[in-house]
Amino acid sequence: MPLKNAQYNAIMRQYDLRRFDAINIQKERQKQIAETIPEFASIDALIAAAAADHARALIRGEKTGDIHRTIQSLEQKKTVLLKQYGYPENYLEPVYFCNDCKDTGFIGEKKCHCFKQAIVDLVYAQSNIKERLQTENFDYFDISLYPEQKDARIGISPRENMEYVLGTCRSFIENFDTEFSNLLFYGSTGVGKTFLSNCIAKELLDRAHTVIYLTALSLMEILENHAFHRTGDENDPEDMYAYISDCDLLIIDDLGTEVSNAFTASQLFACLNDRLLNRRSTIISTNLSLDDLQDIYSERIFSRLISHYQVTLILGDDIRIKKVIS
Repeated sequence: MPLKNAQYNAIMRQYDLRRFDAINIQKERQKQIAETIPEFASIDALIAAAAADHARALIRGEKTGDIHRTIQSLEQKKTVLLKQYGYPENYLEPVYFCNDCKDTGFIGEKKCHCFKQAIVDLVYAQSNIKERLQTENFDYFDISLYPEQKDARIGISPRENMEYVLGTCRSFIENFDTEFSNLLFYGSTGVGKTFLSNCIAKELLDRAHTVIYLTALSLMEILENHAFHRTGDENDPEDMYAYISDCDLLIIDDLGTEVSNAFTASQLFACLNDRLLNRRSTIISTNLSLDDLQDIYSERIFSRLISHYQVTLILGDDIRIKKVIS
């Protein structure tokens, strides 16, 4: 994902602060251990002296095996002392926010997963999904809001249908790293399509995946700016298009609320097709029926949705109205 210099510098400052905090925590713990376990200081002094002997031996071309074994033995004594005083073995090691990259942002020459998520966080200002995820997650999902009476259209109740849908969502999450799949939620207004998308988003964000949520209207605006090379001060269209193309999961909410014409249809097809070719997962929610989708969008788009998405109908009444009444 391309970054402007200011954006890159802002992220790297975060990593500098994390490493600074890790060093401070380590120093405080070292001070604590020195006061609690006096023997530690003398062992550290012996290790420092042995390390100096090791360096001199290397310069003279002498064997260093005995010195190396002495250092290992002294380190083991420190570990034993920590255990005796009730501290974990790694108590004096740096406390990193991300153990994979050790708060550098990189593993070798590749960006760490935490760096990729930092990029998404940086350009997430256009969406308030982070705040919504505090209450729109599986912990707050209330299946009792779905009636138990059977729906004449498909012969099962909205609750039975939702139990199946929840299983589909859980499977999507659990197999996200090993199986490429996409979801299309459709159904009436207020039946929980956006809520379910947010539940999935939170689970994957918690697992360090990059997730971008956009309404269909916002997505089309970005695609249009990219197509016409319109540049703004805050979000360069080339950057934004790269984020949409590159994120692990793209959520497109309320498909059908945007202005639909030949141009927007072609841009939507290019976006969806690009993600399919690169095996990047997408979740789409819409109030439109399948017949409406086929009528409004091109045959190419409808074909992609039917062929490459798990098409999932969500039944029920408008939950938002239910909550207001209750």
